[in-house]
Amino acid sequence: MSFSTAFRSTRTRVLTGSAVVVALGAAVFGTVSASADTAPAAKPAAAQAAADASGRNVTQTSHLTIAAATKAAQAALDAAGKEKQKVSVAVVDRDGRALVTLRGDGAGPQSYEAAQEKAFTAVSWNAPTSELVKRLDSAPTLKDIPGTLFLAGGAPVTVKGAPVAGIGVAGAPSGDLDEKFAKAGVTALFR
Repeated sequence: MSFSTAFRSTRTRVLTGSAVVVALGAAVFGTVSASADTAPAAKPAAAQAAADASGRNVTQTSHLTIAAATKAAQAALDAAGKEKQKVSVAVVDRDGRALVTLRGDGAGPQSYEAAQEKAFTAVSWNAPTSELVKRLDSAPTLKDIPGTLFLAGGAPVTVKGAPVAGIGVAGAPSGDLDEKFAKAGVTALFR
């Protein structure tokens, strides 16, 4: 094959590929345009961009770093250790997903999951779980929500009044102690 034949073959492939990309782009743009044109109150692109830039169409949340979550969990575990309590500690993010879970030496097998559920419950309602237990009198079905545990021992972590995480502790002989240790974890974050 000569150089000019190879060049034409490569050029043909490039042009054909470019044509396919342009055709697909036009089809997608046409679909998007058709969708936008049929929307009842579609905004012009410039107005939409201005709304997006102003933040009206987005929300922002704050999250603990892994380092901060670990610091809080360790502080709670250390507070329990000072009182010779064998506990598990869980720190969950705003969405209730585990960031850090520590099972202290000798902590009971039930404490690991209970700590996570207390942390989830505290962040979900942005309140210590000891306060939430009181709500069960007027709304007993709250306890039926999957993943929650309405026992003292969970504390929310808030920034500017909004929940960003939850800390749960389980395994001490009383929920009051569990919650005391969870609050020690919260306090460690703001020192």
